[in-house]
Amino acid sequence: MITLTALAPAGLQVEPDAARVAERVADALLQALRDGATLGLATGRTMLPVYAALRHRLAALGAPERRALLAGWRSFNLDEYVGLGPEDPRSFARFMQEQLGDPLQLPPGVLQLPDGLAADPQAEARRYGAAVAAAGGIDLQLLGLGNNGHVGFNEPPCSADAPCRSLPLSPATREQNAGAFGGAAGAVPSHAITLGTAEIRAARRLLLVVTGAAKAQVLRRCLLEPPGPELPASWLQGHPGLRVVVDAEAASALPLG
Repeated sequence: MITLTALAPAGLQVEPDAARVAERVADALLQALRDGATLGLATGRTMLPVYAALRHRLAALGAPERRALLAGWRSFNLDEYVGLGPEDPRSFARFMQEQLGDPLQLPPGVLQLPDGLAADPQAEARRYGAAVAAAGGIDLQLLGLGNNGHVGFNEPPCSADAPCRSLPLSPATREQNAGAFGGAAGAVPSHAITLGTAEIRAARRLLLVVTGAAKAQVLRRCLLEPPGPELPASWLQGHPGLRVVVDAEAASALPLG
């Protein structure tokens, strides 16, 4: 593992492959659960091995500790598609139920997400942002990275203090997410509700997870270029609790010495 603290206050950790990245991230999530943290969770292909590794760790615990950790579970997801509910297999609510809710037998409602079926998505975004604030904010926010530099569904251009809101998804993001919709970008919902950069940056710790060569250039830009609205993830620079965990392919464009 290579650690380069110049790029992130809490360190840039480069692991050999995505499987090792998942192990490191699962370690961090398990420790956060032990600390009683409120988790900020994410979806997407990058998170599949992460949640598999977390399930494995929880299954290996003694029954009393496992029950205690699951009883104290508190989490908020970053986002949800407008127009999709938890019964839709393409929704993020269903993704989370399949990855964590059902395997861990978490009680209904513990995995909190925006309501994609809300009649007024903007009002639902305000409600969800207020719920996060009422819970005391996020202790550890898990983040992926979009090909256009988005985090959550904060599409460029995006200010450093954008609030939780409903917004249109860019063509690039709909193309990136088309795999869950039969490969048709046009079938991806046109809007989503997302926690904003304001709520993300307010989290006490941030854990940015990036794998694959396709993300190498955007990762380099987000970490090394001056922060700006065209790269929403660049606003994470300077966060005192930022930790970046990547595989060797994603790190291939970084100046590692």
